[in-house]
Amino acid sequence: MNVTYADLKEKKILITGATRGIGKALALSLATQGAHVVFNFREGKEDAANSLKDELKSAGATNATALLFDITNTAQMKEALDAFISEHGAITGLVNNAGISKDQIVLRMKEEDVAQTIDTNLKGAIMLSQVLSRSFLKAEDVSVVNISSVVGLMGNASQIAYSASKAGLIGLTKSYAKELASRNIRCNAICPGFIQTDMTDSLNEKAKEAYLSQIPLNRFGDCQEVANLVSFLLSKASSYITGEVIKIDGGIYI
Repeated sequence: MNVTYADLKEKKILITGATRGIGKALALSLATQGAHVVFNFREGKEDAANSLKDELKSAGATNATALLFDITNTAQMKEALDAFISEHGAITGLVNNAGISKDQIVLRMKEEDVAQTIDTNLKGAIMLSQVLSRSFLKAEDVSVVNISSVVGLMGNASQIAYSASKAGLIGLTKSYAKELASRNIRCNAICPGFIQTDMTDSLNEKAKEAYLSQIPLNRFGDCQEVANLVSFLLSKASSYITGEVIKIDGGIYI
């Protein structure tokens, strides 16, 4: 089920990491709401970006804009966003979704993998929120949604850097919410559990059964269920909610 929020129509919403997985599902869902969906892409990914733009417009987006910047390159990010805002006006919705995972046991962790994970998952979100803050202050009905993870709450073996980065997003969420609430800028985090994606589809049956045995609802989540929660938090329907961390995990961490 996809609930429609009238105030999301034409709302300019930036989603990072929107070219695949959960991020793409979020972008397509917001397109059905009639939003102006903005997403970033890296050099060499122009064809994928143009294809996604067409998909978003076909799905109902008022407009779709692809911005060339790497989430770990703050200068490139700022240049792209300044140009967009100058032409189109303020972005009033932000979904910090970009993320990577370099799963390794602690004894085998490599410093460069830790740095890349923290830079992409946490530092990128911090700097993107900072870069947009001045524009947010001049806008109305601004909402930020940070895509954390249930492992940011409960931890997970072989995912130290990933879990730490996702826990850091929760700290970002609460601090940003407190700092900017007086300007009616909201910030919330969601913590997905096991969501059905290409990654879960590729698991063998034994692995799937092992994971499902940990989930009280006995199924993986659906990307649309995550998208529904994100749309709610971006809309005025959640106008009195800020600084919250909402699990969407089928009960795996109660």
